[in-house]
Amino acid sequence: MELPRDAERLSVYIGESDERDGRPLYEVLVEEARRQGLAGATALRGRCGFGANSRVHTSRILRLSEDLPLVVEIIDEPEKIDAFSAWLNGVLKEGLVVREKVRVVFYRHNNGKK
Repeated sequence: MELPRDAERLSVYIGESDERDGRPLYEVLVEEARRQGLAGATALRGRCGFGANSRVHTSRILRLSEDLPLVVEIIDEPEKIDAFSAWLNGVLKEGLVVREKVRVVFYRHNNGKK
């Protein structure tokens, strides 16, 4: 798969405890990105953060460490990001979604070779 040099990054900010149909939301997002044929998706776990409700979630406070912030990032061509965003709009109950232009330097895979 090749990515255009000028692509877009979609970043979805959610909580670790967010779910969809009883499954972790970040897993659902990554799996749907794969199903839609996007170049890739990565779920990143934050150590500390807060969102719209201004409640701080941090790995240092035991009672809040179960809902750490997560960011799911996806980079692909704008048309594929459009399609994923439309699906996401029907799925995401709360969180933040941002989209920005990025320049792809290179995107490589080894075709199963070591």
